[in-house]
Formats: sequence, C-alpha cells, structure tokens
Amino acid sequence: MQIAYVTTYDVKNPDSWTKYHGGNYGASNFIAKTLTNQNIFLDYLGPLQKTQSWLTRSKWLYYHHLFKKDYYSWSEPIVCRSYGNQVAKKLRDTSSDIVISPEGAIPTAYLECQQPIVLWIDTTLTELINFFPHLSNLCQETKNNIYQMEKAALDKCKLLIVTSEWARETVVKTYGIDKSKIRIIPRGANIEIKPGRSLVEITELVKSRGDKICKLIYSGVDWKRKGGDIALGVAKKLNEIGLHTELTIIGCQPISEEPLPSFVKPLGYINKNQPDGLSKMCKLIGDSHFLILPTLADTNPHVLAEANAFGVPCLTTKIAGIPTVIKDDINGKTFSVDAKVEDYCNYVIQYWNQYHKYEELAISSFNEYLTRLNWEVAGMTAKQLLLEIL
Repeated sequence: MQIAYVTTYDVKNPDSWTKYHGGNYGASNFIAKTLTNQNIFLDYLGPLQKTQSWLTRSKWLYYHHLFKKDYYSWSEPIVCRSYGNQVAKKLRDTSSDIVISPEGAIPTAYLECQQPIVLWIDTTLTELINFFPHLSNLCQETKNNIYQMEKAALDKCKLLIVTSEWARETVVKTYGIDKSKIRIIPRGANIEIKPGRSLVEITELVKSRGDKICKLIYSGVDWKRKGGDIALGVAKKLNEIGLHTELTIIGCQPISEEPLPSFVKPLGYINKNQPDGLSKMCKLIGDSHFLILPTLADTNPHVLAEANAFGVPCLTTKIAGIPTVIKDDINGKTFSVDAKVEDYCNYVIQYWNQYHKYEELAISSFNEYLTRLNWEVAGMTAKQLLLEIL
C-alpha cells in the first residue's frame, strides 16, 4: 500500500513549527511514523505554497480595521483551490493508492483525484468556532468559508477518522454526513515511547514517587485556556490543608497577581523535539503523581496520553473529546468546567489517604496507554481501515 500524505506545512521538520502548532503538527508527524511502521510507504506531498494575493490582503485589512474582526486567508476558496491543484499535480508523479490528510479540509476541499481521500483529524474546524480563542472573533465570511471548505472535503472523502465520540456526533450533526464512514481512533503520545515498555518498569517508577510530597504537573502553552489558575489554586489549597504539594508548570509562564509560592516551579516551554528537551520532559512527567489540566477549551490534549504512558493519572475537564481519553477512576478523573478547587483537592486526598489505591490507579493509567492510547494500536487499526477502502 502506498499513501500520499498531504500537509500544507513540512510535517517532517519539527524545527519549522511554532510551539503553538506543536500539538497538531506533532500528531501529524506521529501518524506518518505509525503508518510507516505498519510497512506502508508514504509519499510526502508537503509543504505546499500558500497563495498570496491582493484579494486576501485587502480582505484582511477590511475586516481588521473596519469591523475589528478576524479574517483567515487559509479558508479562502482561492487559497484552498491552489492547494488542491498543487496536490493534484504532485499526485501525478506518484503511484499512491490513497490520499491521507491529517490537516483535514484545507488541502483537500478542492482536490480532484482518482484515489480515495481519507481525513484523519481531531474534529472539524466548525466545531471550534467560538470555542477556541483564535476562532472566537471571526468575520462571517471566514465562518462561511470554513463551513463550505469542510462540507466539500467531507462529502468527497471515503473515510473520516476522528479521535472521539464527541467529534463523530458533532460532525454528523453539523454536516449531515453518513455516520458509517466515520471511525474513532484515539491518538497516542507525542513523544517517542515504545508501547512495549514493561509493567515492571512502570511499577518501579510509580513506587519511586513515594508519598511524602504530592507532585502535580501542569503542561500547556496557554495559561488561561488550559486552566492554569485552577491548577495553581489546587496546589495552594492542598498545601493549606496539610498535604505537602509541589506544582511543576511547563509550556508557559503562569499569570498570577501575587508572587508565586515556593512550591511552584515554572519551567517555561520545553522543546520535546530536541533530545535534551525530550529527556527533561520524560523525567518531569515520570516523577509526578498527577497531571492536572483543568482546560476550558480543548478537543484531545496529547499530554493526557503522554502522562498515562508514564503511569501518571490525569485530572482534567469533561469537555469535547476528553472523556474518550480519560475514564473516571481508570486513568484519572474528568471534572465539570465549573468544578471548584475543592473538588480536585478532594479527589487527590481520597487517593492519597489510601496510597495503595493511588498506585493501582497509576498502573491502571499505564494500562490504558498500553492497550488503546498509543500510536502502535492507532496504526494497526488505521491500516485495517485503509485496506477496507482499497
């Protein structure tokens, strides 16, 4: 089997990505690797050239200055048609059997080709409008462009792979596409970890944490959107009620009106695409008792699977696709977005007071990674689906 792998960006060059794209671009990189590991040959048809024109520039100026609204040229039909034409031209020089786009509709909405098209995404962009901050002040033209672009891509695709039940239900509701061509495959960890690591190794890691200090880790590039203030509040409250707690913060700098307490360790952004950064990230996660991510807007945070890969349970929110990843009392706990700091604290205390129960939860978290939240499982599942559409 030969796959044409379509991205507008350079999926093979992490050094070209910004930290804000690391999650999605990293997932696309791992999708490519897992397909390759299934003995599937990939033709990389990216990066693509973005069409710049007086039209898109003038529209941006028009909406930005007159209406204080965001206009995105990547959803403009002229741009998407250019991407489709570039992909079609590159396809003629390959022997690919299937086209896969981990970027969804942007490069495929106007693609005309003989090969079946597969979209492998978290969810559709339309579902993120007024959910993610950068999609919460859109002009109506961009909203319309996004819908039409995705509608065209979804109608023509042979298979749509999403990461959660939530994504499947919302895309059916919004676009009315046939549910039978949608499949759910949870994603793995965006770090190089072999799924075959031993239970003995993880058990030793869990035991090494001890019960003297409760170590929480927060990982997110957007302090406000990822619920950093709640994470900080939980660490403060746990210390107030007598549980010695540390909070390590990676990905961003905390925003606080008060000086940070000594038990908070802000480490900033760590580039896990570099060997030193990856080693540091793995050590920090592995030493932690819980990952805490009280996110207000997310679809499928990759850090959840990364934490589970080290036997670290996750404390997060019950929104969008997260409940597909985190199952209560199996690999962590999901809370409502309006949950109080005390709700998180009570959960931690519950397990801390029966520490053997915490250790069981940690091992169970690793088992979730081992059985369903890793790229090897994702790759095997995807390969079977791809064979079925040939």
